Amino acid sequence: MNGPLSGLLVADFSRILAGPYATMLLADLGADVVKVEAPAGDDTRSWQPPVRDGISTYYLAVNRNKRSIALDLKDAGDLAAAQELARRADVLVENFRPGGLARFGLDYETVAAGNPGLIYASISGFGSGPKGAELPGYDLIVQAISGLMSLTGDPDGEPFRAGISVFDVMAGLHATIGVLSALNSRHETGRGQHVEVNLLSSALSGLVNQSSAYVAGGVVPRRMGNSHPSLFPYEPLPCADGELIITAGNNGQFRKLVEVLGVPELADDPRFDRNEKRTANRDELRPLLVDRLMARTKLEWFRDIIAAGVPCGPINTVDGGVAFAEDIGLDPVVTVGGIPTVRNPITFTGDTGDTGDTGSAASYRLPPPSLDEHGDELRKWLT
Repeated sequence: MNGPLSGLLVADFSRILAGPYATMLLADLGADVVKVEAPAGDDTRSWQPPVRDGISTYYLAVNRNKRSIALDLKDAGDLAAAQELARRADVLVENFRPGGLARFGLDYETVAAGNPGLIYASISGFGSGPKGAELPGYDLIVQAISGLMSLTGDPDGEPFRAGISVFDVMAGLHATIGVLSALNSRHETGRGQHVEVNLLSSALSGLVNQSSAYVAGGVVPRRMGNSHPSLFPYEPLPCADGELIITAGNNGQFRKLVEVLGVPELADDPRFDRNEKRTANRDELRPLLVDRLMARTKLEWFRDIIAAGVPCGPINTVDGGVAFAEDIGLDPVVTVGGIPTVRNPITFTGDTGDTGDTGSAASYRLPPPSLDEHGDELRKWLT
């Protein structure tokens, strides 16, 4: 196996999204990831539709480059194999309810006693403290509890969830960062660590400016639809045939925008000459911009506004997003074992990876495994 993490063995006792996303990132970068599943398999195997060749596309999204072994931890032989895998591993990732693996001798304290260099990463919904440990941690629950849903949707409408399990993904990224940091520390000390990540903490961190508005400014943010609380324009604006996202993040971009629109005088208008004024006076500025935008189509404006150096873009469906990435040369889809998957986004200059693509740090060795696909070889190896 090639990649910057080549030689690392990862025991993946996680399921659904946050943990499997983290371990797929590690696997893409060269780690040998053994996915331990219950006899019924990862829950996402049955989360369908949609499917590809009868397999859940949800499962396919986060399980590339892994080997699967099905183990019943209530069976003595299977438990012994799981414990041996943990003893040999460099990294163990799990997202059981806090303390849930202790009865199997797979908790951090027990495993680390025999494998002191182990990096043991636990992902939970609300932490391992006495009040959080018993709370189930699905992403939608955390979207609600964290406040994200109070920020998403029309100002006069109902709260909405994000279109993806955003905090599962974020927690998976935080877990990956924690694992890599602990591995770096192990290079110096020889000792492993217990890395803990929870969805609620990831959520509050990921709310960035919105959570900061409250903790630093005492302001409770509210839903604003597609508007931004601190910038304008930074939202969809109507053109002759539909809406175009236009963002002017600084005074220079705003000046370029109004020059393209044919109203350069707005840049020096005392109501709009600084961002805070444009934000405060957005109800006066918006119709002046819309009046110009309605004269042409969104793609005509897109070409000219982008050419002027102002960020903007059409609102695509997912197929349009993939097509746009292809058009600009990002090669977003890689096929592994006949299964199309989305390319790992990390690149390192000068690295060629297994694919021969200049700049790619990732390798694409194995398609997402069927349940217990590698069970026989792994059982033999672990005994």
